[in-house]
Amino acid sequence: MAKKGVSRRLLTKLKRQEGGITRNGQLVRSIDMVQNGEVIVLNLEDDSFLEPNPSLNVPIAYENDSLVVFNKPSGMPVHPSIRHQGDTLGNYFASLYPELTFRSVNRLDCDTSGLCIIAKDAHAAKLLQGCCEKVYYAAVHGAIPESGTIDAPIARERESIILRCVREDGQRAVTHYKRLMMNERYSLAEIHLETGRTHQIRVHFAHIGAPLAGDDLYGGLRGDIPRQALHCGQLSFREPLTGELITVTSELPEDIKRLFEKSE
Repeated sequence: MAKKGVSRRLLTKLKRQEGGITRNGQLVRSIDMVQNGEVIVLNLEDDSFLEPNPSLNVPIAYENDSLVVFNKPSGMPVHPSIRHQGDTLGNYFASLYPELTFRSVNRLDCDTSGLCIIAKDAHAAKLLQGCCEKVYYAAVHGAIPESGTIDAPIARERESIILRCVREDGQRAVTHYKRLMMNERYSLAEIHLETGRTHQIRVHFAHIGAPLAGDDLYGGLRGDIPRQALHCGQLSFREPLTGELITVTSELPEDIKRLFEKSE
């Protein structure tokens, strides 16, 4: 079981669940011997869900039996919070799959747009966790080098529960980027994260004097765009059941594109 990514915790749950593990349609114990060619089925029942909201509309970029990848718009949180009840990606997921638990594999800030992968069961979530390669695109203020690496530790601002900063006693954080285009005001960067700290891209580019356009939390200006100009444009991962490498892409949204049309 461990070789197939089934955790001890999940196995314990399946053993206690009626019909949790079957062999060729018949109940089987975890200690029973099985033969090559026999079909073993794990009945992965979900026992919680969010309030469904079918009035929302989020494009699906990719879907199979194990997962669904949404192309999340900016301004939509992934998870409900005190200020957001009923208007999140989780609420939309609940309307599409009322029998499933919402399990986000990669999380995007409310104002960050782009690809967000949701596992359809606990087994798929475990296999996908930490194994997704993400490519981000950001419009940043000013001219940046053609390529570079920002290696600067990130910590929580001592007086804030939201803000992060570069500080020597922070956690190691590494961001790789290359410049795709630029005009007199902005540069468009393709970004690959070596680590995954909270607000890493936003903090790192502010640290080098090139905050994200629209990111007033970290020094960006909102004159041309009312949100941080950050988009998750590519996800690559192994399909949990088959191991097939899958790559999903999302086009740069119009509000970021417009930042580079102003100079034409």
